Amino acid sequence: MVQPLEGLDVGALSEGEARAELARLAPMLLAANQAYHTHDAPKMPDADYDSLKRRNLAIEARFPHLKRSDSPSEQVGAAVADGFSKVAHEVRMLSLENAFDAADITDFVDRVRKYLGHTGPLAFTAEPKIDGLSLSLRYEKGKLVQAATRGDGEVGENVTENARTISDIPHSLIDAPEVLEVRGEVYMSLADFQALNARQEQRGGKTFANPRNAAAGSLRQLDANITASRPLRFFAYAWGACSTPLADSQMTAMNRLASLGFQTNPLTRLCDSAEDLLAHYASIEVQRASLGYDIDGVVYKVDDLALQRRLGFRSTTPRWAIAHKFPAELAWTRLLAIDIQVGRTGVLSPVARLEPVTVGGVVVSNATLHNEDYIQGRDSKGAPIREGKDIRVGDLVQVYRAGDVIPKIADVDLSQRPDEAQPYEFPALCPECNSPAQREEGDAARRCAGGLICPAQAVERLRHFVSRAGFDIEGLGAKQVEAFYRDGWIATPADIFTLKARFGTGVQQLKNREGWGVKSAENLFDAIDEKRKISLNRLIFALGIRHVGESSASLLANRYSTWAAFEMAMTHAKIGEGTAWAELLAIDGVGVVLAASVITTFQNERERAAIDALVAALEVQPSIARAPLDSPVAGKTVVFTGTLEKMTRAEAKARAESLGAKVSGSVSAKTDLLVAGPGAGSKAKAAAALGVEILDEDGWLALIGTA
Repeated sequence: MVQPLEGLDVGALSEGEARAELARLAPMLLAANQAYHTHDAPKMPDADYDSLKRRNLAIEARFPHLKRSDSPSEQVGAAVADGFSKVAHEVRMLSLENAFDAADITDFVDRVRKYLGHTGPLAFTAEPKIDGLSLSLRYEKGKLVQAATRGDGEVGENVTENARTISDIPHSLIDAPEVLEVRGEVYMSLADFQALNARQEQRGGKTFANPRNAAAGSLRQLDANITASRPLRFFAYAWGACSTPLADSQMTAMNRLASLGFQTNPLTRLCDSAEDLLAHYASIEVQRASLGYDIDGVVYKVDDLALQRRLGFRSTTPRWAIAHKFPAELAWTRLLAIDIQVGRTGVLSPVARLEPVTVGGVVVSNATLHNEDYIQGRDSKGAPIREGKDIRVGDLVQVYRAGDVIPKIADVDLSQRPDEAQPYEFPALCPECNSPAQREEGDAARRCAGGLICPAQAVERLRHFVSRAGFDIEGLGAKQVEAFYRDGWIATPADIFTLKARFGTGVQQLKNREGWGVKSAENLFDAIDEKRKISLNRLIFALGIRHVGESSASLLANRYSTWAAFEMAMTHAKIGEGTAWAELLAIDGVGVVLAASVITTFQNERERAAIDALVAALEVQPSIARAPLDSPVAGKTVVFTGTLEKMTRAEAKARAESLGAKVSGSVSAKTDLLVAGPGAGSKAKAAAALGVEILDEDGWLALIGTA
């Protein structure tokens, strides 16, 4: 039986486990978003939500190719509720990336500098992160014409009449841009919150769990008179659409908003380093209890607005800002047992089973133990962690939840260790199939050598195959796959496409299984038939090749275009040598480890037989690259070489890909354009020999219209 993944650390997840965990987290976070943003009735503490989202982001960062189409990291807020008209935001209202410790902030500053190639002075603003409800106020010719909640970031709720009742929100502005969207946070002071709850209780009405809920519920009343009776406040901290620039820096723009009559937070400061940011964070944290309103962290932003524009955005967060959240809690409890879970690639992951304890408002009964080194009190290089203290069943352990939904064991109290507690011996055999559990040199994890004979790996591979990013067969989800495998109906992906021939008629008809009927069986067979026609990238991803996820599957599909070309190249490629190997490594984003894994899979006799049997039942559609129609580099293969002086390599690559170009790491006959900066060497010579068009950086910027 495949065990749940609650106790696994992100670093210990196999690709299949990561995919399953993303599938588990997506509906949880969606429900939490809807409860929080749409219904103003959170179902979990903020710390737990942050941990869930952080875990989702951590998995996507480690396995970017596994990112789901419904990924929570692509969601901002939630859909608007019924009862309010909808408002499309002219400029999206995005969320912020979260940070949880000093290392995250140092990394943020370093990433900003690296992306920009910036070595000089760099200023940031730091301001309290208000725990309230985001609101956008649109002014035209100085008059408030519209107020909208964030909603899902694209579309919010029209709460204009309600916003007009908030005393901190001006109805008219003097000397403002013709169009100005002021953004900020609606909140309620702690004193006003307590007084409101007291009045509600006296009247027998609804009381609120916290000031944020009270503020959100008050702003989103269908009757504006109720909103007017509630003591709401508003802090401005940003802007959206603006017909003329407010200023050239974040700080001066905030001062401009204050001069227009908006309340801005007096604790906002300018800082010039990660150390300064952290010092102001510590100062705000000390003042937190005496502020009179709830905050849950500190927000840092690059001050120079020109640099903000260069840094731009990811799908749902800006690169130029981050929210440094306050830490979650620690708790002590007993370690009752250590269980081993086996993932799709055979990784054995230890999970701590704990005496239930409340940490940050959430009851915790599982925690990750990472791997056998972590249990023994050392890191992957042999250096001691926890002062070298090992972890044993029966120990009193400290559980930590900040930044990750899966709790971690931070420490052990040796004074409370039972006399009978014994050092934990990591299994040398797989608990699922009894095959050897081997640890290769340099690998932190043990892996089951059983392969397809290991039921845990076989089930996880099938679950991966039918996942949303794979074949996504309606009616054949993870539970059905596991049940069919357990009963011997399917063992490999190809078996899915012979299911109807084997169980569509006769005594063992699918319709006779518990929970199935004639209609549901027919629907499943129809759904399977619909997926016989599959895109190349989905097929490559669904094969479950180690190190190959959604993004890399798309890279491979786009480069080879057809299954025949891809299959032939992988069949004849030799690891470390030859044209096919060089072409594979020339794909930007494909490295030696991934390339070797793909080739090894295709040249493994047993794996290849399973792939061939599957493809024989399919009609694989060629890959067609999508690109902006008006881009001068759409569909072209571009190589950058030498030193770029006006943008970093990361910025150049991101810009090229956003315009529909394919960025390659090497020059070949398929290269359309080489952008050569100072110091260009062999790539420039190769391009000249092949007759590839060569541009300098200025020529490139002129071509794409940003000179």
